[in-house]
Amino acid sequence: MIHTQIANGVEGVVVGGTTSEGRLMTWDEHIMLIARTITFFGSSLKVIGCTGSNSTTEAICATEQGFAVAMDAFLQVNPYYGKTSMTGQDIPLPVIYSIAGNPNMVGVKECSGIHRIQDYAANGLAIWSGNDRDCHDDGWTSGAAEVISVAANLIPGLMHKLMFENVNLSLNTKLMRLFDWLFVEPNPTGLNTALAQHSIARPIFRLPDVPLPIEKRTSFVQIVEEIGRLNFVVEKDMDVLEDDDFILLPRY
Repeated sequence: MIHTQIANGVEGVVVGGTTSEGRLMTWDEHIMLIARTITFFGSSLKVIGCTGSNSTTEAICATEQGFAVAMDAFLQVNPYYGKTSMTGQDIPLPVIYSIAGNPNMVGVKECSGIHRIQDYAANGLAIWSGNDRDCHDDGWTSGAAEVISVAANLIPGLMHKLMFENVNLSLNTKLMRLFDWLFVEPNPTGLNTALAQHSIARPIFRLPDVPLPIEKRTSFVQIVEEIGRLNFVVEKDMDVLEDDDFILLPRY
């Protein structure tokens, strides 16, 4: 998968992101995965380790370990369960601007819409769109530099085209059904189901995550045909896996 990302112009990867399987991994697994990614691909990609945590102490420790294995940058996250006054669910503009001058801050992954992206961009902050569904408009009309994408795991070339070649409303419209399919359940349920159907990843899910139901797995095959199989990371035919084909792990 990573070789395909590089070949299609992807410039960096987020390892163990907040809506990927980072939340289901132990910290030992987390740091090991960051290290292995750097070992094999660090000369070709920027490796961003998601070392954020609900606990500040834990986040600092994980970040130190990530830099010890030579990650390029880290992705932090606002406290996601323990609410700390105004930063409990969202990081408002005044908080971002209060830390924007820190030399360790590169930019913001923003999922809250075009108005906030426009505000950041107007004030010289680097912005990465955090929503595939909005990334075309975020990039071409609002000032986001790039996108931290889920769909790029499946269609890296088309996502690169969408963000960098030119305004392309027809391609954006064509990809909407895939974007919606990927997020019919919280990420990474859709992506992991798709990767299993592509035979890129084994059909193993760590609970509480479970695969999308059979009707969604069937519709994914139709979406691939509509977009064009050659645009996906694997060009071969794929299976609509049966429920019994998946393995669910309560402990690991």
